[in-house]
Amino acid sequence: MYVGRFVIIGPEVGAYRVSSRSFPNRRIVDRDGVLTVGPTPDAPETDNPYIAYNCVRVVDDKAVLGNGSHVDPIAEKLALGYPARDALAHGLLTLDFEKDDYDTPRLAGVLGEAPVIGIVRTDALVVREVDEPTLVATYETDEPEPIDFDVDGARTAARDAYDHDFEHAVCAAGVSREPDGWDLAYVNGPGD
Repeated sequence: MYVGRFVIIGPEVGAYRVSSRSFPNRRIVDRDGVLTVGPTPDAPETDNPYIAYNCVRVVDDKAVLGNGSHVDPIAEKLALGYPARDALAHGLLTLDFEKDDYDTPRLAGVLGEAPVIGIVRTDALVVREVDEPTLVATYETDEPEPIDFDVDGARTAARDAYDHDFEHAVCAAGVSREPDGWDLAYVNGPGD
């Protein structure tokens, strides 16, 4: 099944995966503690504004994961002291769904004291508190739902998300709360 991009938020660990039929030539890089999705060196030129963005940002005691440029304003609101639910809802609602050929939903999650997950589609803004691992995806699974995600650490979260049964995996990011802060990891292919 093809669900597109997805976010998984568990109380202490999360993951984000890029799945794509249209733009598979992407990877995740670490830019000074911010995980960023962008084109690979061999990717064809494009002016598509939705293929490069920060997908994981850490702000103090919280981590934000998402499928687009809305990750940055969510992180900025958290830095200003907004509660996670409000920062998430504000960022999703402000940028709204992507104005592409598919009206692709924007999705995001915040890990921390009160973890939340959300999506904005053409017909709704949904934000939910998380007390068990929860997934939301751009297609098919566009309502937050529980998922079996028993992982330990950021690297395992990224690998599990990448290897999940959904079709067209491109790259994945993982984040986990550790005793000394947040750990970030990414996977850019089957052998990575």
